[in-house]
Amino acid sequence: MSPKLFLYTSALLFSATSGSCADKPSNPYTDTTNLPPVETRPAGTDYKPAFPGQTRIGGIKTTTAYKVDKLATAIGRPWAIVPIPGGNFLVTDKSGFMQLFDGNGTLIKKITGLPAVDASGQGGLLDVAPDPDFTSNKIIYWSFSEKTGDVNLMAVAKGVLNEANGTVDNPVVIFRATPALKSNAHYGSRIVFDKDGNMFVSTGERSILEGRKQAQDLASGLGKIFKITKDGKPAPGNPFIGKAGAMPEIYSYGNRNVQSLDIHPVTGDLWECEFGPRGGDELNIIKAGKNYGWPIITYGTEYSGQKIGDAIQQKDGMEQPIYYWDPTLSPSGMTFYKGNAIPEWENNLFIGGLSGSHICRLVIKDKKVVGEERLLADKQERFRDVAYFNGMLYAVTDNGNMYRISKQ
Repeated sequence: MSPKLFLYTSALLFSATSGSCADKPSNPYTDTTNLPPVETRPAGTDYKPAFPGQTRIGGIKTTTAYKVDKLATAIGRPWAIVPIPGGNFLVTDKSGFMQLFDGNGTLIKKITGLPAVDASGQGGLLDVAPDPDFTSNKIIYWSFSEKTGDVNLMAVAKGVLNEANGTVDNPVVIFRATPALKSNAHYGSRIVFDKDGNMFVSTGERSILEGRKQAQDLASGLGKIFKITKDGKPAPGNPFIGKAGAMPEIYSYGNRNVQSLDIHPVTGDLWECEFGPRGGDELNIIKAGKNYGWPIITYGTEYSGQKIGDAIQQKDGMEQPIYYWDPTLSPSGMTFYKGNAIPEWENNLFIGGLSGSHICRLVIKDKKVVGEERLLADKQERFRDVAYFNGMLYAVTDNGNMYRISKQ
């Protein structure tokens, strides 16, 4: 046995007996002592991380045997895949409709009757989420790009899912991330319910410079994460309620383009991943009233390679990312692995990478990333969303494919 293999095997055995793991001391599988970082390309900048492990953490490798099944192909232009009570999945299509699939990727029904979407560029029908009381009320919520004249914005609507008829009944828009701008990019957006039945909703700053500067403006709904009720009103206790000139729905600000949200299954923290410009994609824990810095601080550059603003990465009063990527991952939908069918994945975070063309697995311990792995990189697909259900991961891609990852 080579010395390197002996050390790696010994480290795994030590990890298994010591019980070190991500936010769950009983998980024996995490090892980051010998594998190099998964990113081998040169960084796009010479920016230095604010603390050790903020980027290019040591690599990890899943030891439990798992299998990957391609469940469906040519399903359209999927943006979100979301499990609903009963074991089926709603898949949104950017064109403006949803599809209901079973857990084996069989199409059950096409769902229509939603308000018109602006499907140009990055717009269209985006995320969907079932009401916490969906079993009894059949209500769903969705986000989409809404056009008025030659401008548009990210809106949230709700309605009743009528599976038998293949329609959404009584749709109504409950929230709009104003102001509307003339842009076809950076709408965000994800919807996640908290334990109290309120919604976190993310959006983007619309990419153009007019919107970018508004990420720091509390009077604007661009570049923000909101917390709203089921009726689209400010959630009780929101940090800017009563602040003159501020949108009371705002929960955090200084965000760029947030397509990734989920709540940690143990700690209850809201985790977020957002697109940087060229490099500087960020993973954050979102806290009420905090400023996440865009566009004043960033670990990325303009797409042209030019510096952004004063080219600074740290500033008092602005939050540092838990982790960042350079070159870019292009993080879209993400989910925590909320079970232990694959024990070493328990409470790990899985993020769909678009330009990264893989699913990123992150091991988290004490609110820090301690290991990174790339899954399904051999598929060479843009992974638009990842969902957890019953010990398995489901994913959809921009090529219109649906995958399932499960224990072998």
